[in-house]
Amino acid sequence: MPFEADLAHALDRTTDSLEPDLTTLMRGAVQRGRIRRRRRTAGVIAGVGACTAIAAVGLVIPEVFAGMHSGGSDIRVSAMAMPRSAVTDTQMIQALEATFPGGRFSAESGQSNNPSDPSAGRVANSELVLDDGHGAAFVGVSALRLPLPLKDGDGLSCEWQPKKDGDTCKMTELPSSAEVPGGALVMFQQNADAHPVRPDTARRWTVTVTLKSTGAQLRMVQWNSTGGGTGAETPKPTRPAPPLTEQQAVAALTGAAWAPILGAVG
Repeated sequence: MPFEADLAHALDRTTDSLEPDLTTLMRGAVQRGRIRRRRRTAGVIAGVGACTAIAAVGLVIPEVFAGMHSGGSDIRVSAMAMPRSAVTDTQMIQALEATFPGGRFSAESGQSNNPSDPSAGRVANSELVLDDGHGAAFVGVSALRLPLPLKDGDGLSCEWQPKKDGDTCKMTELPSSAEVPGGALVMFQQNADAHPVRPDTARRWTVTVTLKSTGAQLRMVQWNSTGGGTGAETPKPTRPAPPLTEQQAVAALTGAAWAPILGAVG
């Protein structure tokens, strides 16, 4: 179901920081997508890479959201391009496991893409709950390709990120190297699940790496709890910090485990 899967991903990444006016506009679709996205066979609520269908707003493709900007909500979403090669759910899960050697994993799931099959969608993702000895944490990674030339949008600029108390966003760049030919744009975000922030508020840390030469993008989301969500849905924190620091997350996403994924997507 390519349209629904792609729409689910676009709404997922858009509604991480929705302001009230846009929430009202797409309330039905967003609510269905967020609820279905977090259903797990193990009962764990996930927070990244939706892989189920949204039918509430009809069949539309990601380009419908290209450059979408709401003056009241300060949200812009980039279009997605078709990945160059197929990436399987197994590849995504294996790459995520390799990111945390020695860890114990549960609630693993993934989604494939397949550019030769329009029914497969454009986004590959994987997610799991990690036990690294410092408290359980939900981690997920999505892989997609943005069209060139890159424009301000999802994962490319902090300008459109809502500014709430306790949330942060910053951008940096990686120089061209053997691992990152042509260099990359990197976005670091930290968001609280609820505002105002309390001591028991769960947080998510997001690192987005976008290759400037191909548009290939990897986004890693880490929670200091066993899953994402909002309000009462969100599990309480199980640890004070994410499994990987910002620098470690960038090193992982540009390292050997994810190189084949970046190459296939871009």
